[in-house]
Amino acid sequence: MDMVLLAILCGLVAVAYGIVTALQVLRAPAGNARMQEIAKAIQEGAGAYLQRQYIAIGIVGVIVAVGVAVFLGTVPAIAFVIGAVLSGVTGFIGMNISVRANVRTAEAARGSLQGGLTMAFRSGAVTGMLVAGLALLAIAGLYYVLTSVNGLSVEDAVEQRQIVNALVALSFGASLISIFARLGGGIFTKAADVGADMVGKNELGFDEDDDRNPGVIADNVGDNVGDCAGMAADLFETYVVTIGATMVLVALLIGADAGRLMTLPLLAGGVCILTSIIGTYFVRLGKGSIMGALYKGFIVTALLSIPALYFATNAVFPDMEAPIALNDTAAMSFNARHLFYCMLVGLGVTGLIVWITEYYTGTDYRPVQSIAKASDSGHGTNVIQGLAVSMESTALPTLVIVVGIVAAFQLAGLIGIAFAATAMLALAGMVVALDAYGPVTDNAGGIAEMSGLDAEVRERTDALDAVGNTTKAVTKGYAIGSAGLAALVLFATYTEDLRQFFSAVTVDFTLSNPYVVVGLLLGALLPYLFGGMAMTAVGRTAAAVAQDIRAQFKENGPAIINRTARPNYARTVGLVTAGAIKEMIVPSLLPVLAPIVVYFVITAVAGQGNGFAALGALLMGVIVSGLFVAISMTSGGGAWDNAKKVIEQGAYGGKGSPAHQAAVTGDTVGDPYKDTAGPAVNPMIKITNIVALLLLAALAGH
Repeated sequence: MDMVLLAILCGLVAVAYGIVTALQVLRAPAGNARMQEIAKAIQEGAGAYLQRQYIAIGIVGVIVAVGVAVFLGTVPAIAFVIGAVLSGVTGFIGMNISVRANVRTAEAARGSLQGGLTMAFRSGAVTGMLVAGLALLAIAGLYYVLTSVNGLSVEDAVEQRQIVNALVALSFGASLISIFARLGGGIFTKAADVGADMVGKNELGFDEDDDRNPGVIADNVGDNVGDCAGMAADLFETYVVTIGATMVLVALLIGADAGRLMTLPLLAGGVCILTSIIGTYFVRLGKGSIMGALYKGFIVTALLSIPALYFATNAVFPDMEAPIALNDTAAMSFNARHLFYCMLVGLGVTGLIVWITEYYTGTDYRPVQSIAKASDSGHGTNVIQGLAVSMESTALPTLVIVVGIVAAFQLAGLIGIAFAATAMLALAGMVVALDAYGPVTDNAGGIAEMSGLDAEVRERTDALDAVGNTTKAVTKGYAIGSAGLAALVLFATYTEDLRQFFSAVTVDFTLSNPYVVVGLLLGALLPYLFGGMAMTAVGRTAAAVAQDIRAQFKENGPAIINRTARPNYARTVGLVTAGAIKEMIVPSLLPVLAPIVVYFVITAVAGQGNGFAALGALLMGVIVSGLFVAISMTSGGGAWDNAKKVIEQGAYGGKGSPAHQAAVTGDTVGDPYKDTAGPAVNPMIKITNIVALLLLAALAGH
């Protein structure tokens, strides 16, 4: 059987699993009338936001698609549209499942903790498998059409740049939608959360999810549009970019074996979708912890992926010891067995990053405990310790990534690094399932609180939610680590494109060239500038939310407090929606425009060779700086959040204590760190590199 068709079949299995599991979720009981009323308000708010966001993104997308068609041709433009549409579809489906599963999780938690866990994870698995399945179908389907349907051989398609440009354009479409979805959803969720906390908790003394707080519905809406829709689009983009970048690098570096080797990432992704589906059935509470139950599924998936990846490698290369035919630019020789070992390196890097991220964000470990303890001394010490943890949290993941890069490169050069990144993304279905579990349990807790369910139910949903904070942080760490490797592969593609299409231009990448230093500095600046713009956007919108909440209490405070009148939830949701849509545009265009501006400005000043050198250095600066900024923000923010939960569980005086107020302050700082700026740096790193590749293709007339 054609290996590409086998990969497509695996993608269809993932979509079928997602549909069947979604129907199981929707058939579950949705609770009493009050629970359904609250869930409907959350659902309507999330739908209204996503509709307005996609209209704004669609306008930008159409303009960009026309530009791609003009400079690169019809096929890349179609590929761009496919990537953009499917990225949006994954976010839309993920959000719609999440807002319907939250009330069902709360109802299931009324019966047992296991019931709540099963419902929340099952809904997350729908999103996870649809993300992996649709991403694989997009890449494998595009490759199949370009090679098998139109009659071109792989070699001819590579020679004519059809495959390369189409895969890069597909990645660009997915990345462009992802950065808007990630940033816009992040601004919404954290502006609502911070604004609601500042007034509700610190000024009015309300508990989390007190329905007298006008910002509480907006906060619950934000969990879905940020952590679910945004993350789904983000991981879809990461999957497409990583697999696509691997195939592009193979097309540029490999000789007669390019056709076979380009199918291996597709088949690897396909078989790991099957292992992820199997892994979902092992998420059972048993006698262990909630996190342990979730990890059972992840561990089973990872272990089963080892023989699955061996099968995929052996299916494509029956003689795994035979040298793979290289072209004259490949740095070193290798065989299929080396590539299998590289994929094992990728699995190892994934497991270690997951473990390290849990250590820095889990409630049982030193980093979170140290922030909780610092809260007992006051607001300032909480913030200081949180910043310290966020900086420290970059060390171990960086060392793991460094070891992974060295090991994979020693085995198979740049191709080896690409296949290590491919193996990391092959587990995306299970990892997204763990992430999408988080907003569902968060909303379930809110619904339980607002609908007045028994305290026992809220205790169960709180236990599920505390783990959800960690799973969300783990997913972000995983996405950022894989983004670093994927961006390195994109940079290698950039240098190879330069060699092939601009061989007559002298490009000096040494540090003695001042334009290389300029590019490095500008590239390193971008994640900080981008992060600062995102944080400012959250702060501005959160301030507007806080003012609206104060205004509602000034207008009708006693009646709201006594529950004789309802807050105007829709007004607050509308305010956050308008703010998030407005604030996401400029930061999202920064990584799109920066490579183009740097190239043309430096070329005008110092010639095309220095323009290429500065642009390449900018890409490397973005990768290095972005990796640290993203890890620091996501792990630090997760630690701040869970430190608050440690205190809310009774430590250092519990809820309402001075330590709790300090922890709330730290959490409001960490919220935009972990859910807005940090995660959005992930697609920002890759989109900068992708734009550079498209710029080279346009300049070369391809």
